[in-house]
Amino acid sequence: MSSTGRLRKKYARRHVAARCGVYGAAILAALVCALPFLWSLVSAFKMNRDLYDPESNPFLFNEPATSDHITFLLNDTPFLTFVWNTLVVGLVVVLLTLALSLPAAYSLARLNRPWGTTMGIAIFMVYLVPPSLLFLSLTRVVVGLGLDDSLWSMIVVYPTITVPVSVWLLIGFLKAVPKDIEEQAMVDGHSRLGAFLRAVLPLVFPGIVAVVVFTFTLTASEFVYALAFVSSSPTMVVSTGVPTQLIRGDVFFWQSLQASTVIMAVPIALLFNLFLDRFVTGFTMGAVKT
Repeated sequence: MSSTGRLRKKYARRHVAARCGVYGAAILAALVCALPFLWSLVSAFKMNRDLYDPESNPFLFNEPATSDHITFLLNDTPFLTFVWNTLVVGLVVVLLTLALSLPAAYSLARLNRPWGTTMGIAIFMVYLVPPSLLFLSLTRVVVGLGLDDSLWSMIVVYPTITVPVSVWLLIGFLKAVPKDIEEQAMVDGHSRLGAFLRAVLPLVFPGIVAVVVFTFTLTASEFVYALAFVSSSPTMVVSTGVPTQLIRGDVFFWQSLQASTVIMAVPIALLFNLFLDRFVTGFTMGAVKT
């Protein structure tokens, strides 16, 4: 065999070994990331004596599986009410965030003003203020508006968190869209608003998807404001309602807690994976094109 043939075989073996190493590392990373979810799923169906036995394997059913804890979660707690409240608050906040952040980002990205960069940085700096410094003053605002202990308290306050970072993200993405596209639409007879809706908006759809996913996940997981503004169970969301109902003093309903985690995580994970390509595109292009 010639030296060229030997070199080709050598490089082919290296290529196969490198591919196997990459796939092996990816599978290992996926398993490590999936272990908490797998543990939650198995724990949700475990009996008490199986869960609390230190000799039992936490990832296996050492005793027969049971669905009593899921039945308890769905029938004996207002969990479905918490899920509905979370869905309502999340969707309304997403709509408000898009309605406020899209015009703001467009004006800062397209209208050349000397204060544009400073204003963009100032808007983003608002997002960096910790909620623990604001919830007392915002509580007074909510009480003054008569929105305490209602879903509207969270709907009004959450955009103060989501709008700044959404504006910053969309600014970078709008700057990635060439101005020529918009100018051509205006030459064809469209107004600035019409050019934005017909020519620019479809091109920034990945950025909009990123904003929607970010906003919804943030509102669904937020805890401080939800705890400060709402105290009655019928208006609680999942982040505060589940701990309130399933942690009673020193008694923890672990299986029901894990079941609630799985029930909430699966739809969000499926939705995230459905728009994963556009979500990643939105964040990466919005990050590099600023």
